[in-house]
Amino acid sequence: MKHSELNAIVIQKIDLAWGLMVLRVATDGSDLPAFTPGQFVVLGLPGSASRCCGSDPDETRIAPDKLIRRAYSISSASVAREYMEFYISLVQSGELTPRLFDLKIGDHLWLGPKASGLFTLDSVPRDSNTILFSTGTGLAPYVSMVRSFLTHEPHRRLAIIHGARHSWDLGYHAELTSLQHISPDFAYIPVVSRPNEEPVPWTGRTGHVQSIWEQRALDDLWGFHPDLENTHVFVCGNPTMVDQTAEILKTEGYAEHSRKSPGNLHIERYW
Repeated sequence: MKHSELNAIVIQKIDLAWGLMVLRVATDGSDLPAFTPGQFVVLGLPGSASRCCGSDPDETRIAPDKLIRRAYSISSASVAREYMEFYISLVQSGELTPRLFDLKIGDHLWLGPKASGLFTLDSVPRDSNTILFSTGTGLAPYVSMVRSFLTHEPHRRLAIIHGARHSWDLGYHAELTSLQHISPDFAYIPVVSRPNEEPVPWTGRTGHVQSIWEQRALDDLWGFHPDLENTHVFVCGNPTMVDQTAEILKTEGYAEHSRKSPGNLHIERYW
């Protein structure tokens, strides 16, 4: 693949923890694709791109000029037109993420021309309670939603419930904590599943994301239990978490959303 076909450039790379990063990408002269918060775009690198230290070798040989492409949710605000931001975890045996993790500022990559996906707030009334469950990098689309809508739609109450194994795996923790302090319409509940491995005692919620609803942790912050009639719930991340959370919510009457059958439970599985 010709270098000239790599149409985007890395402008910032933040290593949050081993195997977890925030990557900011700008186009190399053209306009960024327009997108709706919650959507994804495709990133790509040629097979000739190097893999990062700590990753496994390619399982099969990849032609140097072959473009390896994968979809990634956008975490930047839709009004930020200078760059696109991505929250990415390393798949050690994967074909693309080890190459993305080896990128440096100024390196080129391929950015797809169009954003896609239906995991957005388009079908959610602006005055609804909107609860966003996630694990790992399943948080990315929610960060875009909060950054885009929190200050522009004052009647929308938003909550993010984000689970990770350790506190250092809670991406955007400082930003979301700060937003909770300054916005009465936003709640943030970080959850750690391995608190016994924390070097400093973790004082927040522990266990699994899917248990937070039953513990009514959000009720404590909002002062009421979200009403089925004016609440939409989004669930994104680990399929086990997604399935178990959906099962819990369906027992309360939440119905899975689709184009043909609108509902108030929106689901996206990350792998």
